Amino acid sequence: MANHWLDKLKADKLEGRKRFSVLLDPDKAPKDIKLAHWIEEINASECSDILIGGSFLSRGNASKLISDVKKHTDLPVVIFPGSPDQISDQADALLFLSLVSGRNADLLIGRHVEAAPRLMAMDIETVATAYLLVGDGPLTSAAYISQTLPIPSSKPELAVATVQAAVLLGMKAVYIDAGSGAGNPIPEKLIKAVRKAVDVPLIVGGGITDFEGMELAWNAGADLVVLGTVLEKSLNFNSLSPS
Repeated sequence: MANHWLDKLKADKLEGRKRFSVLLDPDKAPKDIKLAHWIEEINASECSDILIGGSFLSRGNASKLISDVKKHTDLPVVIFPGSPDQISDQADALLFLSLVSGRNADLLIGRHVEAAPRLMAMDIETVATAYLLVGDGPLTSAAYISQTLPIPSSKPELAVATVQAAVLLGMKAVYIDAGSGAGNPIPEKLIKAVRKAVDVPLIVGGGITDFEGMELAWNAGADLVVLGTVLEKSLNFNSLSPS
């Protein structure tokens, strides 16, 4: 399995090229003609990647969504799995997430054991990714379903120690998430602290609603910013461009 997606992310990081991705939830993404329109808007934007998945209660068909999206775009499609059911070899890469901010063994290694035999049989790039939930409330769906407490926003030292441990364990990327529908984005101070502590690609998502929010995260050290909830009701890229 060639690491084309991760290698490109690393190369962009070294060159200082910032990226943003749209996250499509199988439960909430539009279908058919409306989906095609969404993908047209994504293609016309500066979006670098499309992430698919992320719902812990998914009833949607992730494989079908991946297949439908691939019909309309040449952008890399990356799985952001909420469960092993969302694995598909039609995607270009998969973030093999380990929820290192919590102590739920099922999300640290349990689901991974379940998914590993299928992944090993697939020709899909798999990126070992340290996943951290950060925030102070209200309680997000991710925190509730994962039965874990997020790292407090005011404790960047805890986030730093956590990502350092993850990198020492061999994680190839770090994803810091405020959670779906978060009231506030990840604080710049915490992003800067994590960026200074480790050299792997840094992905940041949750609570970002406009271009200014993306720029703040990029300037703090994020290499890839992920947008989800803000685009679920209306795919409005006008808010994601400099005014």
